[in-house]
Amino acid sequence: MDRRHVIKNLAMLPIGGSFLSIGNAAQAKSVGPISLDEDIYGSIGVDTIINCRGTFTIIGGSRERPEVLTAMKAAAGNFIQYDEMAHGIGQRLADITKAEWGIITAGCAAAMKHATAACVSGGNPEILLRIPDLSLVHKNEVIIPRYSRNVYDASIRNIGVTIMEVSTPEELEAAISSKTAMIYITTGRQSATGQPLSLEVIAGIAKPKNIPVLVDAAAEDLTIPNVHLEKGATMVAYSGGKAICGPQCAGILLGQKDILMSAWQASSPHHGPGRDNKVGKEEMMGMLAAVEAWVTRDHEQEWKNWENWLEQISAKVTKVKGVTANVQLPAADELNNRAPTLQVMWDPNSLHITGPEMAEYLGRNKPRIAVGGRDNGENNTLITITPSQMVAGEVPIVADRLVEVLSKKRQPKKPMAAPSGSLAGRWLVEIQFFSSTSTHKWYLEQDENWLMGRHESDYTSQDILGTIEGNEVKLHSTYREPGKQVQYMFGGKLQGDTLTGNIHLGEYQTATFTAKRVTYSPDRKPILIPDGPPLAT
Repeated sequence: MDRRHVIKNLAMLPIGGSFLSIGNAAQAKSVGPISLDEDIYGSIGVDTIINCRGTFTIIGGSRERPEVLTAMKAAAGNFIQYDEMAHGIGQRLADITKAEWGIITAGCAAAMKHATAACVSGGNPEILLRIPDLSLVHKNEVIIPRYSRNVYDASIRNIGVTIMEVSTPEELEAAISSKTAMIYITTGRQSATGQPLSLEVIAGIAKPKNIPVLVDAAAEDLTIPNVHLEKGATMVAYSGGKAICGPQCAGILLGQKDILMSAWQASSPHHGPGRDNKVGKEEMMGMLAAVEAWVTRDHEQEWKNWENWLEQISAKVTKVKGVTANVQLPAADELNNRAPTLQVMWDPNSLHITGPEMAEYLGRNKPRIAVGGRDNGENNTLITITPSQMVAGEVPIVADRLVEVLSKKRQPKKPMAAPSGSLAGRWLVEIQFFSSTSTHKWYLEQDENWLMGRHESDYTSQDILGTIEGNEVKLHSTYREPGKQVQYMFGGKLQGDTLTGNIHLGEYQTATFTAKRVTYSPDRKPILIPDGPPLAT
């Protein structure tokens, strides 16, 4: 068992009743009407965060450009016919991006969903309205290279298609049939030029068979003319709330006009499977303004600003004894989350805090700062600062805060307390989710403070690792399927044969649990091994 790995995953897990109830906390702080100024979040009991992490949806994506806010305000004052607006936007996106056509959607995931619906239905409303029941629909399969399986392909699966995974060009050739509606890929190293299943290879196989290829470029810089369309993609989807700095609830889909017209048909305000992905006229015009701004922004000056801010932070934090820093630059052809990144490093055995622990502390305590954090070996740990969503006034705040936390005197971590009891054996785990209950099982082994075994959850079984210090227990397992993942981080207190506490479910928030030991006494019977083949079946 990799004990350091266990500690890294469990060190910050709360115990017992120490999980914060998010809803109750906000409700307790909230008084009076909301403030229509920069304290709008504080007026509902929510702390703002300095974003040194990047364009993550969970903390708000990106900062909208001033042009975006101006366009949205202007668009709010009038009414329009949506199809007419979409046609005007489509032509304008084509003019700007040099793509054949474009539509604006409720985010990149919605663009992927509408593209899939378009490839399944071909613009036929009767087929469109059958989604997600594709039992009588002929084109009901989507091919995805195994390297492209991810949590966002849920937007494709929501249409009801069957996912066909492939790993080689030969498997791709074999998977294509008359049922193939589309091929979906993500961008990155494995889809790059020269790789066995690069976009060019996939497009070369798909195009002669008239199979559309959708590229998910959510967090990429927008390229004009579009690099993916030039390599053979049929469509490419972007998030509005990332590099383009448009509305967080908008995205764009660029590519072949006839398929994009079918994708628009499959989106709100039209009824059908995309009606739940509504994007307002204000966001649509704001997104168009963001794309227009992309071609006029001084990207070179933005980059210089980012590097200058990182240099200012580096100059301050490296005055702390034992702390070093360097700036990591993306590869010249890297388009995803493209920005310089500052790595701040130290020996955790000297400062007695790890990068993940520091990231957790900075993110939970005012002034709240979101940074990356990871261990980089036994004697090296680090945090990362990404400046793309910062503003100049936040730079000294971040630098001073890092110096304060890194300079703090800490005692070496105490050895693990001896366990108060044994968890070895079988456990029945009753879980209370927000609005339902479930029963799981643990099969645990114990070696002093260390726990390992199997966790049987609702639909599968996975490894579980953990620790016990005194009566405090922490356990971690991960439910995984292609494109799906749920983290189970159990924290509780052992009392006799009962363990109670909370579960941190990662992005799915929290639950509570009570685990009880199951007494198991198997029958002790001799086992007869036959000397030959059976004489009867």
